[in-house]
Amino acid sequence: MNVGATATGSRRSPRATIVMACVGVFVAYLPVTSVSVSLPAIQRALHASTSQLSWISDAFVLPMAALILSAGVFGDVHGRKKVFQAGLSFAVIGAAVALSARSVQILWVGQALAGLGAAALLPTTLALISHAVPDPHRRAKFVGLWAAALMTALAVGPLMAGVILDHAAWRWIYLPTIPVAVVTMVIAAPLVTDSRAPGSRRLDWPGQITAALAITSLVYGVIEGGAESFSEPRVIIALALAAVSALALILAERRSASPMLDLALFRSPAFSATTLIAMISFLGLIGFFFVLSL
Repeated sequence: MNVGATATGSRRSPRATIVMACVGVFVAYLPVTSVSVSLPAIQRALHASTSQLSWISDAFVLPMAALILSAGVFGDVHGRKKVFQAGLSFAVIGAAVALSARSVQILWVGQALAGLGAAALLPTTLALISHAVPDPHRRAKFVGLWAAALMTALAVGPLMAGVILDHAAWRWIYLPTIPVAVVTMVIAAPLVTDSRAPGSRRLDWPGQITAALAITSLVYGVIEGGAESFSEPRVIIALALAAVSALALILAERRSASPMLDLALFRSPAFSATTLIAMISFLGLIGFFFVLSL
């Protein structure tokens, strides 16, 4: 994602853009922990198995992980504000579907739609801040606020879910997302300045498809292997497909003129270490909440 963006219009309100970006990432991450701590209540209400409960969390994480890079590129090409508003829309629709769910399968659909919203919101909110504050020294402070908003969502989620579960059914944990996202969309429409990346950036479909295949088949193989057996043919096929897709992703990105993920970034020890730490931290966090809630 190119942070040296050019505006499609004049900067109307940098502060408003920063605030809206922080609220957007808060909306994106609010379902992560609020849903995780609600899994026992969901299990009792919907009579879900442990494997089905795993898919409730992963139905959100999968589209977010698979599409986050493409969403960033799509914002660079077509406008970050448009993708930001689309992300909020998916968050609202996903919450509404989950709120009305009467089966675990419908809940998966709601979670997946919310995950699509998170995939759109994470890169575009950061890009909107980068455009609103071109000076990298000043920008660091606002990126810190953005990260604080993300962590606040992770902290508020369990508290909010606990209060709701004490007084209402589990499905109402999805309600707060809807008014917050809708109000943000309305306020952001006149105040947030749209922007695009300069140059000839374009979508990388081979990279997108192979990344989605690799992530989805890996998660499917791990969940179903843990629930049944890693010697099951479908589990073996899924893990083999993940390995082949990961190799195809690397080859596609090395040959792409406009790669979704620039592999040259991993030559930087600082970037590689930061990425590894972030991956371990979020795997541990999400796994911790899932196991502890059960």
